[in-house]
Amino acid sequence: MASRFTRLATSVPKFARGYAAAPAVIKAPITLFGLDGRYATALYTAAARQNTLEAVEKDLKTLNSAVEKDSTLKAFLENPTINRAAKMEGINAVLSKSGKANQITQNFFETLAENGRLNQTAKVIASFGELMSAHRNELPLVVTSAKALDKATLNKIVESLQKSTLAEGKKLLVSNKVKPDILGGIMVEVGDKSIDLTVSAKLSKLNKLITDSI
Repeated sequence: MASRFTRLATSVPKFARGYAAAPAVIKAPITLFGLDGRYATALYTAAARQNTLEAVEKDLKTLNSAVEKDSTLKAFLENPTINRAAKMEGINAVLSKSGKANQITQNFFETLAENGRLNQTAKVIASFGELMSAHRNELPLVVTSAKALDKATLNKIVESLQKSTLAEGKKLLVSNKVKPDILGGIMVEVGDKSIDLTVSAKLSKLNKLITDSI
């Protein structure tokens, strides 16, 4: 397996005339662990060498969108009884819907197929997304609320947090998660930090105070 990782990450790109040579050493912006992290890092390194990070990212988003919308496709990729060639045909069919996939993307999924790891596709795509966010100096901001928040409200939250130390000087990428059982208020998650301002959390603290006082 190690040799296949190495082959993917160290393949020498063939640039068209007029393109400058890529740096000999490419370092991922963050260190990821686990099998999906290793594959995602190898893909990032190979794509960075050919200056095709955005093209590969587009391919992965196309595939991920298809997998999320079609549970049959997800089960197809994760089914160990289906041979690898059939799975590759399925992946190529999905990628071709948005035009010809980047060669690095195709080579990568062939490597996954050879290693019998196509069942890791969703996790690898998610890990690659983390690498691309770090590459762009972005930080995920998740705002959880009982009801969907309008764009103006989300923008105010972003503007406020962007000036704080929580942003770490990075660009905040906001997403709104709806969770009715928090009852009201919001929970803010910036990277690995969180601020719980939900009604459910306040009620929980109140119940604890009441219980402790009995």
